[in-house]
Amino acid sequence: MVNVELGKLACIGLEGHFGSVEAGARKALLHYVYKLKVGRKPITAPRFLDAPSDTVTKFDLTFDRETEAFLSGEAAEQHTTVSRLATHAVLVYLAELEFLGVVPRNRETTPNGGEGI
Repeated sequence: MVNVELGKLACIGLEGHFGSVEAGARKALLHYVYKLKVGRKPITAPRFLDAPSDTVTKFDLTFDRETEAFLSGEAAEQHTTVSRLATHAVLVYLAELEFLGVVPRNRETTPNGGEGI
């Protein structure tokens, strides 16, 4: 089980793209693990994630053992918690979607109508 804690920015982004914070976070974490499996080393989680956050929502996601093991191993390698790594994975995933020009499904829930933040 992975505990996920997200701030307002991440929640707005996930809701805009996926309609659900939990569904979007699941996709982000699976994408992160996929990159690990194929040897694409993701960017390291920034140290500012260790500071007190603006947490808006907390929830647990359950994955298969292999996925949870990949996340635990990467968190240990980066000297952080799985929860902080999950937050980082979500923010990286949203940044990648923005970079690729993926338009949010629900433009009403994203700042500027989905035209960037």
